[in-house]
Formats: sequence, structure tokens, C-alpha cells
Amino acid sequence: MLTVEQIESFYGPSQALFGVDLQVNHGELVALMGRNGMGKSTTIRSVFGLTPARRGRIHFRGRDITQRSAHRIAQLGLGLVPEGRRCFRSLTVRENLVATARPGPWDLQRIARLFPRLEERWGQSAQTLSGGEQQMLAIGRALMTNPHLLVLDEATEGLAPVIRQEIWRAIGELKEQGLSILLVDKSLRELMPLADQCVVLEKGRNAWTGLPTELSADLRDRYLGV
Repeated sequence: MLTVEQIESFYGPSQALFGVDLQVNHGELVALMGRNGMGKSTTIRSVFGLTPARRGRIHFRGRDITQRSAHRIAQLGLGLVPEGRRCFRSLTVRENLVATARPGPWDLQRIARLFPRLEERWGQSAQTLSGGEQQMLAIGRALMTNPHLLVLDEATEGLAPVIRQEIWRAIGELKEQGLSILLVDKSLRELMPLADQCVVLEKGRNAWTGLPTELSADLRDRYLGV
């Protein structure tokens, strides 16, 4: 589905990624992990062409997308739930969803089944929603593009526990339905049972890759602890 090979990305003259590798297979949920500032969001930005990789290659469904523009990459079937949600604040919930809709199985009715809270707020502007509801809307908006791969950057950061559980329930349902997912989150208790593979970054480099069951307490303390 997605292969990232030895990418190096920069912000101006400052290098942020140093040969990052990762792979997401069909139907997998891959957890991209690491402390703050270690390159997770930059890796996602590079995949989507927002911070283009200067070296290395990125392939999606057999196509080289390394130098493609962000809107062309999205058209190929990558759906992004960005950090900070970034809903269209002045639009209603329904308008946010319809604005990104592309043909496919995901429609308003299916979003309503996944997140009943959103259906209750169809006519409200996004700026009146709680943070958790905005996150549901951001996920719904990405799904309305009918992606082959869903990418979530900080899926549950800063949300109340009851809302986090609702988000994790939805992510679990999406995985059961066979959607490929690349996910950044720090909630290891909820993330580990869902993940098929973990990729840990440290200072813009791959520090460890393996199965969730192989992520020992020592590795967690070394690369994920405060």
C-alpha cells in the first residue's frame, strides 16, 4: 500500500529526516511512534507532499509519489486527519463532510453510523463543536474522500477519556472493515492491541521497527518515555 524508503526531508537548510523507512501493507494498522519532535509529523507531511522529501522514494499503490504535489497525492486515495483537526470552522458539520466527498462507499449515512454524535449536529457550525467532536468530524471528512489509506496524526491527543474511547472504537471498526491505516498516537494501551506493526523514530531516524508484542518495557522507556 505505502512504502517509504530512505527519505530525507528539510525545513529550509535544517534537516529533519535522515533516511526514514516504513511500510504499510493492505489492511494493516501501522503505528508511527516516538517522542515529540522526533519526526513523526514531518514523515506524514513528506508522504503527502507538504514537506517534500529531497532524497529517497515514496511509493503508494505501486506509484512513485515522491515529487507529486499534495492535491495530486490526495487524489490517488490518501486521506489525512491532520494534527489539530483543522475543520472548516464557518461551515456546518454536513458542509464539512460534503466539501471533501468523492465517489465510493463512504457517504453521510455511513459517517452517521460510525459517529452518531455528528448526525445530531449536522446543522451546527464546526466552531461550535467540542474538541472531540471536531476530531470525529476530521476523521469523517477524511473518510468522505473514500481513501485507500487513512493517515491520522495524533488521533486522540488532548481529548477527554470518554471521547478517546469513542475514537478508538471507531478506529477499531475501520480496521475490522479492512481499511489500511497509518496512525500517530501516544496512547499505548489502546494502540497496541490494534497495531500490526510499530515504527519508532528518534531524532528523525528509524530507531526500532517490529511487532507490538516485541516492544519491550526497556524499548518503551528508551524511545517513548518522558
